Amino acid sequence: MATYENLPVYKVSYDLLLLLFKSSKHMQRDYRYTLGESMKKELMTLLQNIYRANCATHKKELLATARENVEVIRLQFRLCNDLNQFPLRDFVRANEYIESLSKQLTAWERSVKQ
Repeated sequence: MATYENLPVYKVSYDLLLLLFKSSKHMQRDYRYTLGESMKKELMTLLQNIYRANCATHKKELLATARENVEVIRLQFRLCNDLNQFPLRDFVRANEYIESLSKQLTAWERSVKQ
């Protein structure tokens, strides 16, 4: 079993978290401490679910939860964009990461036999 740090899905999630931390400095104060913090928590939960799924015998439920995390994150980034809280280049990059995460988690979920 590969360690979770070497999983491509973990790396992309971590890169998205780094992007969020760097981009959140552009957010207005009231959004930074509400929406921004919620996004960071959701991404941390996603990383935890990826770790747990990698270690678990029964992965399917954890992977489904991770996919839900991704959809919440997608919605939050879209809201930030609609509220003009991120530079456009960061929003585009975030969406690339999110799309990659979604595809990887879906493929991982399909490969799991339970």
